[in-house]
Amino acid sequence: MSMRCSLAADAAGDAREGTAPRALRWFLLEHRGPWGPGGLVDSRIHPALVHALQTWASDVGGRVLLIRRHGRRDAGPARRWFRIDARPGQESLVGGSIDRERDLSPTAPGAPESEPLFLVCAHGKHDTCCAVRGRPLAAAVAAAEPARTWECSHVGGCRFAPATVLMPHAFVLGGVPAPEAAAVTAGYRGGTVDPRWLRGRTALEPAVQAAQHHARAKTGALGVDALAPVDVTGTGRYWRVRLTDPDCTVVLQEHSEPAGRPLTCAATQPGRQRRFELVELVLG
Repeated sequence: MSMRCSLAADAAGDAREGTAPRALRWFLLEHRGPWGPGGLVDSRIHPALVHALQTWASDVGGRVLLIRRHGRRDAGPARRWFRIDARPGQESLVGGSIDRERDLSPTAPGAPESEPLFLVCAHGKHDTCCAVRGRPLAAAVAAAEPARTWECSHVGGCRFAPATVLMPHAFVLGGVPAPEAAAVTAGYRGGTVDPRWLRGRTALEPAVQAAQHHARAKTGALGVDALAPVDVTGTGRYWRVRLTDPDCTVVLQEHSEPAGRPLTCAATQPGRQRRFELVELVLG
């Protein structure tokens, strides 16, 4: 039996930076029934709603996730939903509830919410590591933030399980140990993000995610709004990213290379992975 994908990634030292999936906006729908391997499209949700959510995601550059409370406790017939704008400078979170799926529209007005959301991928039918590593972290995050924590369906990058998403900024973290859950949630509430686990922010392209990682390591900047991109130039495999607050320029070389192993527990063939090598980082 082969090693589970997250254990293999740990052993190989796979770089997390630049691996957050791209999404400018997110829609979260509470679904207490079974989560099939395909999440939204494989979980007995009404086909008309699935189509509406898929169309919305395609139109706005978004992602749709199923969510549920840790422990799958029944909270009555009403189901929560949330819509998040994760674009830098546009961050917002609105929410609502429905009794019937046919009543839901992905563009429903909702009510603005000021409290953050903490998502932990625990989609075991998509990847074993998401369940084995995700559920203990979900329990720890829920203990720290019981009202604002949800388990979620597949985020992406299963080999970096457990995947955590901090909303509304949509920072994706990988490999957070359960004992660090309270520090991670408290830090985000205080306006900082821990770079040890940071894969990137989904509204930014992978090269910018990686550039911010190296700039955080060099400058010690932890703020959620620090190191905003002001100019991004890609030439061949090389990227030049100018960031501000604090000002710096990061030059990266992008590599696409064989991993020599399957990159998910469900994969049967070796995959390829993208990596960003730091070439130069200039402050000021």
